[in-house]
Amino acid sequence: MTQNLTRKILAAHLVEGRLSPGEEIAIRIDHVLLQDATGTMAMLEFEALGVGEVRAEVAAQYVDHNLLQTDNKNADDHRFLQTASARYGLYFSPPGNGVCHQVHMERLGVPGRTMLGSDSHTPGAAGVSMLAIGAGGMDVAMAMAGYPYYLPCPKVLGVKLTGQLPPWVSAKDVILEMLRRHGVKGCVGKIVEYYGPGVSSLSATDRETIGNMGTELGATTTVFPSDENTRAYLEAQGRGDAWTELAADPGADYDEHDEIDLSRVEPLIACPASPGNVVPVREVAGRKVDQVIVGSSVNSSFRDLLVTARVLKGRRTYPGLELNINPGSKQVLVNVAEHGGIMDLLLAGARIHESGCLGCIGMGQAPGTGQISLRTFPRNFPGRSGTKDDQIYLCSPETAAAAALEGVITDPRDLASEMEYPVIEDPEQYIIDDSIIRPSEALRTTVIERGPNIRPFPELDALPETLEAVVLLKVGDNISTDGIMPAGAQVLPLRSNIEAISEFVFYQIDPDFASRAKAQAAVAVVGGDNYGQGSSREHAALAPRHLGVRAKIAKSFARIHKANLCNFGILPLIFEDPEDYDRIAQGVRIVFPGVKALIESGATRIPAEVEGRPMSLHLDVSDRQRRHLVAGGALNFVRNELARS
Repeated sequence: MTQNLTRKILAAHLVEGRLSPGEEIAIRIDHVLLQDATGTMAMLEFEALGVGEVRAEVAAQYVDHNLLQTDNKNADDHRFLQTASARYGLYFSPPGNGVCHQVHMERLGVPGRTMLGSDSHTPGAAGVSMLAIGAGGMDVAMAMAGYPYYLPCPKVLGVKLTGQLPPWVSAKDVILEMLRRHGVKGCVGKIVEYYGPGVSSLSATDRETIGNMGTELGATTTVFPSDENTRAYLEAQGRGDAWTELAADPGADYDEHDEIDLSRVEPLIACPASPGNVVPVREVAGRKVDQVIVGSSVNSSFRDLLVTARVLKGRRTYPGLELNINPGSKQVLVNVAEHGGIMDLLLAGARIHESGCLGCIGMGQAPGTGQISLRTFPRNFPGRSGTKDDQIYLCSPETAAAAALEGVITDPRDLASEMEYPVIEDPEQYIIDDSIIRPSEALRTTVIERGPNIRPFPELDALPETLEAVVLLKVGDNISTDGIMPAGAQVLPLRSNIEAISEFVFYQIDPDFASRAKAQAAVAVVGGDNYGQGSSREHAALAPRHLGVRAKIAKSFARIHKANLCNFGILPLIFEDPEDYDRIAQGVRIVFPGVKALIESGATRIPAEVEGRPMSLHLDVSDRQRRHLVAGGALNFVRNELARS
């Protein structure tokens, strides 16, 4: 029987269940990826499991988010992560070494392996043909401890690529084309697998761009074949022995189909304030631009930075416009410098920053009031930049460079009359910068250092027999985890201190939410469609739980956030009648009679009383998640099981 590549990798790692879309499966995880904004809590959760050492093939901790050291908090977290990595057997990538996605691809990624990461853009590892999934920190901690990862078996969307991209169009425009077609929730419950003759025209880092931002489709992950381009990239990294050829069987079938003729793709741009708000660049051309940023989580590779440098070579950025460059890794920076790109960028007026996420996570680089910022980032959710009412556009490096020269949004093809399109070839051999601290027996005796901001994982109580709560907040569709738990330089350093960070829950939507929640015994939140889209940050579930949120009721949930809610004992309930969303008001009291017994019995219909009026809600979770909800969270359940055994 012919199989697509996704099914091959899933079948090789299947631990429980059947590969039937919608059924819960468990897969073995080979690699675990953590970054400092989410990894600190994941490390505390791993410690709470009491396992003592990493049991995954590879576990790597990256410091790439909380880079600003404005006081002791981030520096203390970094030292905690470094010493904990040494003690428990993780690879450790220090501050300034680079963004987790770029560095893991360079130094550790292996085709055909599975990876679970505490960052929603972990699917960028599709660049080296890994099946990589973003998840909450609790799931990642469990994978570090050797437990499998549970998820509903996804459908596979096969996207056939034909042709070759024309000049001034690049991989970012391919994923923007996918977002134009499918939107931010069109691929929920699916893995996107690219195949066809057009794949061979995309480099490994092109594929990383498409996989990374495929998260914005709502997809579980993205998969590319491992071919000669993959081999060439790994050999250039000095890791050719890691290469394995991987591809779908000829004639393999997919659950759903799409096709893109790369030769017909045009420069695209995502307008404020959603990655799915995609239009051709020509439709918004002429709008004044104040800031341009190339790099960070996506489009920060050697090719992306060097093509920007070549477009700017011998020219200056538009007067008054600010151009920022955020390299994906120190190695990228070294190799761009070797090819003369750093000098071109500096002479053009660019500010070159250290390798890291920076403005992508709101860690600096916020635009001014009313300013338009063009960024090669994967997200432009409202306020994510750090500026309220921001105007963030997402585009390719080519479109970003064109705007940097012209001072307005510009179709990069308009530059063709002035210059030849710079075609960038990856080096046959990169200058290798391997600053990762590798695990060793000698490091296992390291004493873990904990600053005053490192607080233990909070205790969570079990689900009561009957739950009574106040609907403290009602929000609309597509509420992101940024809206639930903001990022930025003020909030991110508190990731290891749940009591402190909980003060910022829903801060952008309702600044008084935390204080109002503390006055209630239990709280419910009501949302619309695609509630919890975006980042994998489990703090968007854990911090509300700390404030007493015990139920979230929505029209639909984003995959990772729903899993995080179950991990921390918050009921993810769906309106059986979507019109009930309009019938429930903020401030009403809602009662779930006998809810614990209902969940234990496997009931999917959960009755509720809203101010005495009956309402029917739906609970779509696995048997395993039911046990977690009843226990008050996954950690409670696992610790109880370990105690019994």
